[in-house]
Amino acid sequence: MLLNVARSQIVVVDIQARLMPAIAESDRIERNAGILLKGADRLGIPVTVTEQYPKGLGSTVESVAQSLPSDAVVLPKMSFSAAVDTNIAKRVANLRKSGLDQIVVFGAEAHVCVLQSALGFKETGAEVVIVGDAISSRSHHSVDAARTRLLQAGCHWITTEMAIFEWLEGAGTDDFKALSALIK
Repeated sequence: MLLNVARSQIVVVDIQARLMPAIAESDRIERNAGILLKGADRLGIPVTVTEQYPKGLGSTVESVAQSLPSDAVVLPKMSFSAAVDTNIAKRVANLRKSGLDQIVVFGAEAHVCVLQSALGFKETGAEVVIVGDAISSRSHHSVDAARTRLLQAGCHWITTEMAIFEWLEGAGTDDFKALSALIK
């Protein structure tokens, strides 16, 4: 299965100000999230952003917030899984009803909120795609454990570049020129 821009939606999980300083390689997560979000904005892919207990963990980090498309929806949650939060689940389900059945997930922490969200969306029958170089946890061991479990559950594991080039499908367009420049 390849990503298709006409079938994709993005769920950004908890890339928040008070959480990211504790996350391994947080600069990589923020950089790749920015690339993915700029791609989404350029290609018209809907974006849902979750914030776990924003009163305690703060809002989405500024570098990621600046890359959000203007129509991105930011929703708070208290549950670890975005898939069980009523407002988030409703938004994702409504987007799925319009044909956006590929849910591209990235954020933090890999072994808690990303994992539980992805597995929850998978249980609804969606195709769930994890952007592996745009997720992390406090330890690499936790990321490895999450990757194993997500793959065993049937989620797909890709990279930021894979997502961008699968959405683009080919070279020689203005979209290709704009988005390939982000990766260099």
